[in-house]
Amino acid sequence: MIYKGSCHCGAVTFEVEGELQQVADCNCSICSRKGALLWFVPRDKLRLLTPEEALSTYKFGKERISHRFCSRCGIHPFGEGSDPSGKPMAAINVRCLEGVDLAGLPVRYFDGKAL
Repeated sequence: MIYKGSCHCGAVTFEVEGELQQVADCNCSICSRKGALLWFVPRDKLRLLTPEEALSTYKFGKERISHRFCSRCGIHPFGEGSDPSGKPMAAINVRCLEGVDLAGLPVRYFDGKAL
């Protein structure tokens, strides 16, 4: 299935392809503040529909994850990084996807504080 997503102001729009079966709720210092529910997909399943220049990037700690956000409204639609084997991945904030019933998705809690 292909999902459409965006930031609040619409300056960042994207599509992501895959089967959304569960989300992750991470308790690390940034995810807990953002309140994001994350869906991990291979990076090639995420397609940006607006110019890259609409996005800003924040990295912290070991700088393994690029936390991407809209330069205009500040909403965080996704992050980019690699899985343990080095495969490029995207962490989609499902709260930014259109037509998703969040209450119907199983939530897996992830202890990011422990990393």
